[in-house]
Amino acid sequence: MPQRFIGLMSGTSMDAVDAALVQINAQGQVKLEACYSLAIPQNLRSRLLKISHTDNWIADELAALDVAFSEHCTQAVKALLVKARLTPESITAIASHGQTVRHKPNFKTPYTCQIGDPARLAVSTGIDVIYDFRRKDIAAGGQGAPLVPAFHKQVFAHQKQSIAVINLGGIANVTWLGPEGQVLGFDTGPANTLLDQWVQQHYPNESFDRDAQFARAGEVQTPLLEQLLQHPFFSKTAPKSTGREEFNLDWLKPLLEKKQLSFEDVQRTLVEVTAITVKDALKTLPQQPDAIYFCGGGTNNPLLMERFAELLTPAKCNTTENLGVDPQWVEAMAFAWLGWCYEHKKPGNQPEVTGASHPVVLGSKVLHQ
Repeated sequence: MPQRFIGLMSGTSMDAVDAALVQINAQGQVKLEACYSLAIPQNLRSRLLKISHTDNWIADELAALDVAFSEHCTQAVKALLVKARLTPESITAIASHGQTVRHKPNFKTPYTCQIGDPARLAVSTGIDVIYDFRRKDIAAGGQGAPLVPAFHKQVFAHQKQSIAVINLGGIANVTWLGPEGQVLGFDTGPANTLLDQWVQQHYPNESFDRDAQFARAGEVQTPLLEQLLQHPFFSKTAPKSTGREEFNLDWLKPLLEKKQLSFEDVQRTLVEVTAITVKDALKTLPQQPDAIYFCGGGTNNPLLMERFAELLTPAKCNTTENLGVDPQWVEAMAFAWLGWCYEHKKPGNQPEVTGASHPVVLGSKVLHQ
C-alpha cells in the first residue's frame, strides 16, 4: 500500500519553504501528488541570514529562529493539505530538512546545523516528523552532503546510459549515474547564492535576477573571473560540500576593491563562475555523460542555461522535466523519499558521494502525540 510523505526543503538561498506531497510505494517509486511553496518573509529571512554569517551566536536568537522557522513550515504544510484536500491522518510523516544555518564538515569538530523545531512542527500539524538528515552521515565520517544523489539514483538511473543530474540551488551539485549502477556526486560551487546576494545588496526589494536581466546587461570581466576561480574549493577533490560559509559577499567584496566594475558586469561574471565550475566538475567524472539533466531554481535563469548549452556540447542538456520530474520539486521530493527510507530503515546516504565510512539510516523521528 503506497504511503504519503511531505518533503520540506529550504535551501541556501533561504527564499522559500518548498513542500512536496509524495506518494511512495513499497519499491520506493515516487509520484508527486501536490506541491506548495511558501515565501519566507523578509524579516525572518534577514534574521536567518544574519545568524548564518555571524561567528557569535546568541542562544536566545537561535532558539527563537528555531521556533519561527518551524511555524513557517507549519503554514506550508497546512496550505499543502488544503490544496490537496487531505487530512493529517492521511500522511505517514513529514520529512523536514530544516534551514541550514551552518555547515562545516571539515571543521576540527565536523558539524552541520539545521533549525526548525521538529517537535513543534509535529504538534502543530498533527503529523509525525522525520528530521535531522545530515548529522548521522557526518558522524560516520561523511560530509553530510550532498544527499540528493541517492534519490537521483532511485528515480533517474538509466541502465544503458551514463547521465549527470545537476542541481542548481543556492549551491550547485552534480550526480553522475553510470550505466552499471555507479553513482558519484559532490558540490561544484555556487549556483544561485552569490547571484541572489549580489542582487539583494543593490536592490533590496528584489530576491533574484529575474530573467537574468541584470546579467545580460553586463559583460564577463576576465580578471575578476580568474580571481574567483582561484577559490581553493574548486580544486578540491571529491567528496566535498560547501555553502554560504565559503561563498558569500564577504569573500567577494575584497576581490572587487580597486576595480571599477558595474553592478551588471559583476552579475554577469558570477553567472560565468557557475557555468565554468560545473563544466570543469564534469571533466573529473569517470565517464563523460551521454546526457545532462538540470533541476533546481537555477533552471529559471535563461542566461545560465544558455551558457551550459554552449559549454557542455555535444552532450544534450535538458531539465529533469524530460525524465518526468518537475525540476523545481526534485529536492523537496528527495527529502520525502529520505523520510520513506527512514521509516523503512533503509540507508539514505551514498558513502561514495559523502565520504562516509558506511551506509547509514538518516534522520530521527518525533511523534505528533
